[in-house]
Amino acid sequence: MGTQFLTDEKGKRTAVVMPIEKYNKLMEHLDDLEDVRLYDEAKRDDDGSRIPIDEAFKMIETKRKKVH
Repeated sequence: MGTQFLTDEKGKRTAVVMPIEKYNKLMEHLDDLEDVRLYDEAKRDDDGSRIPIDEAFKMIETKRKKVH
């Protein structure tokens, strides 16, 4: 079974029916593209500042304690 289209009374395509394997591959590709977009965004916004991992963990723990 290939991709099928559902149409309205005027013949305009309104929906798609496709095999689940094809849908899953499409979703994987979209996830990959989203990862690339997020990477590009992070790289663009990178100001070069860094903090040591131990300090980052301390900051996270401090925030957690404030929530509880």
